[in-house]
Amino acid sequence: MNPHNAVMSEHHHDHHVQDEQRLRWALLLTGSFMVAELAGGLVSGSLALVADAGHMLTDSASLFLAWIAARLAQRPPDDLRSYGWQRFQIVAALINAVALLFLVGWIAYEAIERLFRPQPVLGGIMMGVAVLGLLVNLLVFRLLHAGSEDNLNVRAALLHVLGDLLGSVAAIVASVVILLTGWTPIDPILSLLVVLLILNSTWRILKHSIHILMEGAPSGIDLDGLRRTLVGEVPGVRDVHHVHLWSLTPDRPLITLHLRLEEGQDGQQVLERAKRLLRERFGLDHSTIQVEWAPCIDDNDGT
Repeated sequence: MNPHNAVMSEHHHDHHVQDEQRLRWALLLTGSFMVAELAGGLVSGSLALVADAGHMLTDSASLFLAWIAARLAQRPPDDLRSYGWQRFQIVAALINAVALLFLVGWIAYEAIERLFRPQPVLGGIMMGVAVLGLLVNLLVFRLLHAGSEDNLNVRAALLHVLGDLLGSVAAIVASVVILLTGWTPIDPILSLLVVLLILNSTWRILKHSIHILMEGAPSGIDLDGLRRTLVGEVPGVRDVHHVHLWSLTPDRPLITLHLRLEEGQDGQQVLERAKRLLRERFGLDHSTIQVEWAPCIDDNDGT
């Protein structure tokens, strides 16, 4: 390894360590307060706090996945896992999303039940726990914001925390209304709003996880445009076929394709130009390209 690559490798390693530490502390703070908020919701009788604890569960799941990904992504590939452990986060995200759907259903059922049968709520306890939750979320937000610029996992976790900030604000508003007016239906009403927050993020995680596991193409890349660009801008390329585009993880798209070249073209030179175009124009750092001069021997399906 040359000195430049050694420095870059050390730089990336330091970033991985810093990101892992941020995620670990954020996970500990969020997970610990989730338990405290759940206890406060049960003691005070506030469904808004219980619902917000459920939302913090989505945050904890997101942080846990990001933390696991930061650790496992550093493991090298082996004979059983040629891509390493990078897809573990997708499988775990799918499991968490399905479990959260059941959680959303339970909170919604309880909220509707309480709209018709209001129950007493201890507004003082509710207010104290909600304010503490807001402070914890602000601390976690600041912690993650420092590492969100160049890390997609941290950025995704940060979006979950932003959603939870809204949940804490909703619980504070409910407690204020209860303390001032005694109108307890505000608690299940705002709980339903938090349910919508959870459902929105859960649905996006579920849909995205299934899409990746089904080898779906990443958004933002037009395959027809990619083919035309290779034929039009890489000299010597006659045809592009058998194009397969998918994602290993949300931030690691992969592509395989065949290039049929004009007679007499230097295959290595065309290959280098094509890979550079895919990297610089489409953000595809990992591409596998088969170069051909004759009709494709794999062309049995007409693609």
